[in-house]
Amino acid sequence: MTPAPELTLTTVNIGAPDPVELARFYQRLLGWDITTDEPDWVMLRSPAGGTALAFQSESDFVRPVWPAGPGDQQMMMHLEIRVDNLDRAVGHATSIGATLADRQPQEDVRVCLDPAGHPFCLWLG
Repeated sequence: MTPAPELTLTTVNIGAPDPVELARFYQRLLGWDITTDEPDWVMLRSPAGGTALAFQSESDFVRPVWPAGPGDQQMMMHLEIRVDNLDRAVGHATSIGATLADRQPQEDVRVCLDPAGHPFCLWLG
């Protein structure tokens, strides 16, 4: 068997109806730097390095539903964000535009929705 090539995950792209607005939300949420800022594509990087987040324009974007039911637009992925204080993190997220999801499946995790409706989890770690 041929050895696998070296692969490095560099960026996660998230589709949005307004990538600039969504990137600015995550910039405020995470405190990351915008490194590329174009009308249809914006990239954020942590000052500590690692995998970047990019936001790209999706003209036919359909807002995901969480939790999805039959026939609903399902989420394709979600971000897991470790926090040191769950209540403060939820307060911060909602103060900048997130919505706390109605359904919360775990005590030490809070599911929030970003302004485009993508779920993300804040978890106590």
